[in-house]
Amino acid sequence: MSMLPGERLDLIASRLQTDGKVVAVDLARELDVSEDTIRRDLRDLSARGLCQRVYGGALRPAVSTGTLDERSRQQSEAKSALARAAIDWIAEGSSVFLDAASTNLAIADALPRDFGLTCITNAPQIASALTLRGDCDVVSIGGLVDRTVGAAIGAEAINAARNFRPDICFLGACGVDPRAGISAVHAEDASFKRAIAGASAMTIVPVTTAKLMTAAPFHVLELADCTAVLVEADAPEAAVEACRAAGANIRRCGQ
Repeated sequence: MSMLPGERLDLIASRLQTDGKVVAVDLARELDVSEDTIRRDLRDLSARGLCQRVYGGALRPAVSTGTLDERSRQQSEAKSALARAAIDWIAEGSSVFLDAASTNLAIADALPRDFGLTCITNAPQIASALTLRGDCDVVSIGGLVDRTVGAAIGAEAINAARNFRPDICFLGACGVDPRAGISAVHAEDASFKRAIAGASAMTIVPVTTAKLMTAAPFHVLELADCTAVLVEADAPEAAVEACRAAGANIRRCGQ
């Protein structure tokens, strides 16, 4: 199968969008080119932001769209369903961590009333929403707030996170994939997420279907290191099974 370089790049980019991943050795065999050629193609696509390279191939890149407030208005019904599933994990009197994720804003709104909760967050918008509820103690992790992430994620916040011991951590993910695990767009955000997840008794990752089988540049956790990954009720079975094979405890909304 002889193709011009531009045609080959278009085919690989299209395959990434439809399948979520490509494997270099399979592409080389299919397109009758060397693996080195495919690796160069993947480097080119990665430089354009069209893929996230991983060992042996590439994944569809995770998409970061707007501020925390803007993200909260996208896929609001899906995030509300994930929030309802998430709160089933919360016991009365628990300490709960919510990081800067739009689904976590929905969780903040859905938290059980008068449960005697202590809620910890590094996101001012989530802290404000929790404070307005008036029925839980709110602890805000401070430091310089990254405007894109919508939270304090620098060294001061990371050091503070290590001093907490939440019963449950609801962790936002920019990408979720069997090989790449849980990933984040920003390096400091990934470091903060690792610190707070490591300090927590349980780590729950609610994820919309759009983030499944995608990868962001910075690794956070392996899927097997999460207590559970919550997905939408109609998440593709192939993606769910691939994540389960990687050790993820996948729970669909409504189960």
